[in-house]
Amino acid sequence: MSLYEERLTKDLDRMKNEITVLGTWVVQALRDAVHAHLEGNTKLANETILGDKRINRKKNQINKLAYAFMAVHLPSAGHLRKVASIMRIVNELERIGDYAVIIAREALQLPHPPTGQLREKMEQMARQAETALEQAMTAFNTNDVELAQKARAIASQSKDRAGRAFDDLVLEGEKQEEQIRYLFDMLITLDRLKRVSDRAKNICEETSFTVTGKTKKRKVYKILFLDPENNCQSQIAEALARRNYPNSGEYSSAGRSKEANPALGLIEFMETKGLAVSPITRQVVGPHIDNAAAYDIIVSLNGPVSDYFPTQPFRTVFLEWDVGQAPNSPAETDEHYIAIYRETTARLRDLMEMLRGEEAD
Repeated sequence: MSLYEERLTKDLDRMKNEITVLGTWVVQALRDAVHAHLEGNTKLANETILGDKRINRKKNQINKLAYAFMAVHLPSAGHLRKVASIMRIVNELERIGDYAVIIAREALQLPHPPTGQLREKMEQMARQAETALEQAMTAFNTNDVELAQKARAIASQSKDRAGRAFDDLVLEGEKQEEQIRYLFDMLITLDRLKRVSDRAKNICEETSFTVTGKTKKRKVYKILFLDPENNCQSQIAEALARRNYPNSGEYSSAGRSKEANPALGLIEFMETKGLAVSPITRQVVGPHIDNAAAYDIIVSLNGPVSDYFPTQPFRTVFLEWDVGQAPNSPAETDEHYIAIYRETTARLRDLMEMLRGEEAD
């Protein structure tokens, strides 16, 4: 090994050792913050808040080492990926340290520690978040992509538990037996634990990037198009999306019912545009919020989305496009369908470029 390679390896190992120390501190801070929250340990909560100062200092130290490494060694692709990932992971860890501080501060404000089902779910969320974070850091330090995938799965499980914990918190509020302060403190704490899992997943992605050079796959959006009978505008929109942007989304269409026949001349027009799927499949969607929550975006092409889903899920976007009406007579078919086709094409292009940029495909 040449002198240059020895120095490069030594400097890289130093950064890896420092980020291992930082990861250990952050995991412990999270563990202490959760324990303080669950047990009402104000002494530990205050110590955790103060301990964040050394986490911030360590982050700055590692960033300085990374900048110096790049300036001195002018690293090649593999080493450059490693250093770039280290710098991003340092930021992820620093943010998790901030979440631990917030959880500790909320512990100091709680009227009493959590109890019952809510406490149990919080403990489970925290254990999974801590495990995911520890495994994510181990995977990064050992270049273990398989372990990173396992850690990512654990982080996803923790996020799933968050939804159930939020439901329990809503039930607590409906009973009107708890102070508003308690409910808000718990809401903030559960949200920060969920974010820890998100950050752990990001660290897992960095392991994959470092080892393989492959970046995270771009998000594929689930989009639902609506019209009352799923027999006109929604069918055109779904077919256009499938043809023009097959790699950017998963598309479907539905209506409140499917009693009416396909709109006059619809199949013939779609065939002329190369859109027809024979036979046309029609779906009915129920109004329950869980049905809407399955999609990233829901687009109504006839009336407000609230006609189909009275309640909007937190993570689902509702859009309403006025693209024209179905024809009422054979003489109107060409004019009406061409107008629907053109307007839907333009709206769809704007939407997909907003989601994926000009390279949407």
